[in-house]
Amino acid sequence: MSDTDLLVRSFEEQRPRLRAVAQRMLGSGAEADDAVQDTWLRLSRADVDAIDNLPGWLTTTVGRVCLDRLRSASSRHEEATDEAGDGPAGEAVGGRDPEQEALLAESVGQALEVVLTTLGPTERLVFVLHDMFAVSFEEIAPVVDRTTPAVRQIASRARRRVQTRSADPVADPVRQRRVVEAFLTASREGRFDDLVTLLDPYVVLRADAAAVRMGGTAESRGSSVVADFFNGRAQAAVPAFVDGLPGAVVVVDGRTRLALSFTVTDRIIGIEVVADPEQLRQLDLVVG
Repeated sequence: MSDTDLLVRSFEEQRPRLRAVAQRMLGSGAEADDAVQDTWLRLSRADVDAIDNLPGWLTTTVGRVCLDRLRSASSRHEEATDEAGDGPAGEAVGGRDPEQEALLAESVGQALEVVLTTLGPTERLVFVLHDMFAVSFEEIAPVVDRTTPAVRQIASRARRRVQTRSADPVADPVRQRRVVEAFLTASREGRFDDLVTLLDPYVVLRADAAAVRMGGTAESRGSSVVADFFNGRAQAAVPAFVDGLPGAVVVVDGRTRLALSFTVTDRIIGIEVVADPEQLRQLDLVVG
């Protein structure tokens, strides 16, 4: 099999996930197909040997294609949505199975589809990539030309708008909070099987460098691996909202040492652990 054939096969394996991202970004199946095709054209012209993570590169590229299309459409219709939605910069990729990604996107429903159209292009991209596909803020930042803290704030703002206006149960913060609380309880009590049940099979756990130095792991994938890491832990964790996401914090001697944010759809698809003191100060933490 030639190198071109291998590249085509690799791309086709990612196509359902890429189309799911584009569908949520653009709101049109036809436009999503066009965006995916544009992504293929960019890949065919790229130096493939220099791409370390093909799924991540494709996610980033299809996101940029969709963002360009949204901004172009906004400019043509003289709409101010982007400026109103993005906010100033100072104000402010995943490895799931393609078929699972497509099913996840469909499960979110038409109600959320309508809500997404009310977000500015950058807000929509950040929300879709992070909250629906568990792409890290660090990976999203260069796509939207923002700093990581600014992307966090954009995501938080978009999340509040979606949760306020959407009637879809997948976006229900109360249900998401129950899932996280059940996860923390199972973690504390060492109930491995329950942890696996609450986690998506393709869940991604990420931790910053400070958390790694405290005994964490930079990145882990898969429900069994992540469940094993949390099994018997979370003894000092208390429920909280982290930048609007259901999560938990670990407070020692009155000082927040760790913050965990969870991305929840039907199950937990992403967990981010932050321990860097400067990053913790920039988070919007609501305990209780």
